[in-house]
Amino acid sequence: MVLSALACGLVAGTDHIQAQTYVQLTEVPDYTWYAGCFGTASGNLMGYWDRHGLPDLYTGPTGGGVAPLDTWSTANKGIRSMWASKAGFDGRPANRPGHIDDYWVNYANENSYSYESTAADPYVTAGRTEHAPDCIGDYIGLSQKKWNNLAGECDGNIDAYSFVFWDKTGQRHLNYSYTNTTGQYIPDIQSGFRAWAKSRGYDADVFTQLTSFNPERTGTGGFTYADVKAEIKAGYPVLCFLQPKELYRALPGPPAMARANPEIHGVMIYGYIDEPSLGVPESVLIRTSWGLGTDSIQPWAQADWLGLFPVRGVIGFHPKPKITGINRSNGMITIDWEGPGSLLTDMSTGQTGPVHLYQLESSPTLQTSSFRPVGTPTTARSVTVPECCDQTFFRLRLVPQ
Repeated sequence: MVLSALACGLVAGTDHIQAQTYVQLTEVPDYTWYAGCFGTASGNLMGYWDRHGLPDLYTGPTGGGVAPLDTWSTANKGIRSMWASKAGFDGRPANRPGHIDDYWVNYANENSYSYESTAADPYVTAGRTEHAPDCIGDYIGLSQKKWNNLAGECDGNIDAYSFVFWDKTGQRHLNYSYTNTTGQYIPDIQSGFRAWAKSRGYDADVFTQLTSFNPERTGTGGFTYADVKAEIKAGYPVLCFLQPKELYRALPGPPAMARANPEIHGVMIYGYIDEPSLGVPESVLIRTSWGLGTDSIQPWAQADWLGLFPVRGVIGFHPKPKITGINRSNGMITIDWEGPGSLLTDMSTGQTGPVHLYQLESSPTLQTSSFRPVGTPTTARSVTVPECCDQTFFRLRLVPQ
């Protein structure tokens, strides 16, 4: 039998929890800042998915291989290796350089590091080969000062910084990957997320889009508040890229850098509130990437968030199911899989329920139109059904609740 693990991706509008005004996803990590705001925001996002159906995103020794919810305790700090690996950290051999060793000029401890350094990366100055990518930061280009002319905006990336290649019309970039005029691939957060997920054994659809209130859009597109609600109701946290109007800035160094990364900050939306009568219209709940331990509510509008900058655009990450096992016994067939399994809470009623629902389908051929449902939809990650002669190919499909 040939095994096919095809998945349909996001089905917007999953909405079995009726209240729409105050909902949020559960068990959302809230990590303290480490090795960059987008490193931390990425950690919150991938830590969330490690806890909700994709257990191989983090497999290190911290938390028994399960991403913890915070990094306040020393025992939990090893999760940081998921986005910024380091020699001698979280089970890594002391003689094996990682992300911090190769791309940060200095990272002595949490109070002493080379934030915004414009100097060459340490692997270059040391004359050694950089390590093979093994953490999120490696794949998204975080702190890698070897990229020039990023979309005509800036050169980068200085220590703690990363970049996104946006569609300036306001339309959505889906699974976009950038190559320059010489054919060189240049990683950004979007393409890096997808590549990192693949390195961990998963596939995902990843998109970026300018917000609908961003004045730099040259077209009428843009990520709206309705889009925010659709993502959260469908069980998907969303990263937000905060940035002032500047596209680059001059830094004195040394060495001086005329077009360094502009100031940015990364946060993650995990819920929304829309209660005009209480003075909270069209607002979102975010993780700040500072590990504050409290909810932060921000308006979905062209305003400075957290006293910093407005949201330039968003990054969406939709992991796909992966069939992990198939077994036949006594005329029955059991199929196991991993895939997204978010829980959504209506804070007004206290009701919590699953969001992602799976339908197993089979077909005697790979022709899409020939796939038919096998059994009934389920929120489980395993199904046992009678074996049939036409079950040659299988796929999983996410369906609305």
